[in-house]
Amino acid sequence: MMFANWKDIDRMFGNMDLLQSRLERIMTDFNRTRGYDPSWTVTESAPRTNLYDKGDYFEILVEIPGFSKEDLNVKLQGNYLEMSGTRKTDAPEGYCCHRAERGISDFSRSFTLPSEVDATRVEAMMANGFLTMRLPKSEAAKPRQVTIS
Repeated sequence: MMFANWKDIDRMFGNMDLLQSRLERIMTDFNRTRGYDPSWTVTESAPRTNLYDKGDYFEILVEIPGFSKEDLNVKLQGNYLEMSGTRKTDAPEGYCCHRAERGISDFSRSFTLPSEVDATRVEAMMANGFLTMRLPKSEAAKPRQVTIS
């Protein structure tokens, strides 16, 4: 195959980029877990989050590499959880950056939890780029055994 000029080469690479973006979109749709609340869908800039029901409490695991605890803001009211954060630049002042793939970014996510949480007993800790939160269910939300007489 011969190319008449550089425009043909540019067009070929443009078509390859278009194909790659369509394949990525198809694979994202294919890999997405179905059957959950639409508020749990992941956007490109949002941290990936898992929610586990451990009986008396919920546990949330959030991927937040490059964020410090000072960069995060977490609010909880009833069964509504809101998280936001801003990752600042890590380049030292006065230095010239030749390549930046991990730039400054921020996110905001909110979730409606399956039941209300006791906000006074929430525990949160960060380690190895993960935020782990233990959210105790409110007494009204806990299942109770009913005795039949």
